Amino acid sequence: MSRFVDTSVMVRYLTGVPAEGAEQAARIIDQEKDLQVTDVALAETAFVLASVYHFPRDAIVDHLISFVRKANISLFGLRKDVVIHALLMCRPSGRVSFGDALIWAVARSSGSGVIYSFDGRFPSESLTVLREKK
Repeated sequence: MSRFVDTSVMVRYLTGVPAEGAEQAARIIDQEKDLQVTDVALAETAFVLASVYHFPRDAIVDHLISFVRKANISLFGLRKDVVIHALLMCRPSGRVSFGDALIWAVARSSGSGVIYSFDGRFPSESLTVLREKK
C-alpha cells in the first residue's frame, strides 16, 4: 500500500529544520518503500523553500530533482522524466514558474498535449498552447 507525503514532510526533509521534524521526515522518506507525491505538494514545497527559507531557484530545482529521483518516490499521475524536465525549465532565468512547469508536466503526462493559457510565458515545449478560443 502506497502512502502520500505532504509538503510539511518534504520541507522538513529538504531543509533539516526543525531538527526533530527533519529526523522524523528522514525516517519516513528514507525507510518507507512506496511513497507518493502530488504535483501540488511539489509546487507548494518549491514555494515554501523560496519564500520562507530563501533558497535560490537553482538549489530548489536541484533539491526537488534529487527528491523525485529517489527510488521509493512515485509521482501521482505523473511521469518522473517529465517532471524532471519541467523542473529543469525553472532553472535558467526564472521565466517559467514552478506552478506552470508542473501544470505543463501534468498536461504532458496525461497525453493530452494541449493546454489553454493566456500567459505568454507558459512553456510550450512539446505542447500546443492555445492562447485564445476562436
